[in-house]
Amino acid sequence: MKVSIITATYNSAETVRDTIESVLQQNYKNIEYIIIDGGSKDSTLDIVKSYNGRIAKVVSESDKGIYDAMNKGIRLATGDIVGILNSDDFYTSNDVIPTIVEEFKKEKVDAVYGDIHFVSPDDLNTCVRYYSSKIFQPSYMRFGFMPAHPSFYVKRECYLKYGGYSLDYKISADFDLLVRFINKYKITCKYLPMDFVTMRRGGASTAGIRSKITLNEENIRACKKYGIYTNRTFMASRYLYKMFELRGLRRRMNLK
Repeated sequence: MKVSIITATYNSAETVRDTIESVLQQNYKNIEYIIIDGGSKDSTLDIVKSYNGRIAKVVSESDKGIYDAMNKGIRLATGDIVGILNSDDFYTSNDVIPTIVEEFKKEKVDAVYGDIHFVSPDDLNTCVRYYSSKIFQPSYMRFGFMPAHPSFYVKRECYLKYGGYSLDYKISADFDLLVRFINKYKITCKYLPMDFVTMRRGGASTAGIRSKITLNEENIRACKKYGIYTNRTFMASRYLYKMFELRGLRRRMNLK
């Protein structure tokens, strides 16, 4: 099975090398790596070009934001399976992609997802939050829960049938896509208890109270769009879960 991995970049010179190296170091040969750059002004493209011949497709042009770039990558993809790896993230281990492929072969599902963890930009070796997708159920999307998007690998035919990322959202196009795929079109999914991706903190969806308000409002809009009842109280309730999640992480760190 061919796996298409898409990375959207824009002025990502400080982090993109880690991202690229983590793809190239995967213990799986049949990878089509696609980088979609939004017209970076720094040395991002110089770094990308230094991997000449090892990256399948590179596009650099202005776009309408990260979701537009992801859609461009999806349209270029020819793999059986498609995954997204952001330009400030990297795979946690070298066996992530082969393990995902084996799960697709074994389970005959439309999508596979797992866990991710967050680190501080200045300390990549210490976990500050572990996001487990284990508890996810489709009905939980009314509370804003979803599989960790950077761990979500899906058959390319699902994008062809059900569409890509909507540009009607500033932050929640990934949530909208997962609600559409999982709740509306009932694609089959399998959770894999594995840490797929290491993410640096500071993304748009985690950057302050104003972003959280926008995120919740957009999540509510996405749910209502597909006939799922929710409200602000439902969406806010997941932050209680995050508090317990962080408390559990601190306990584990203190025990080490």
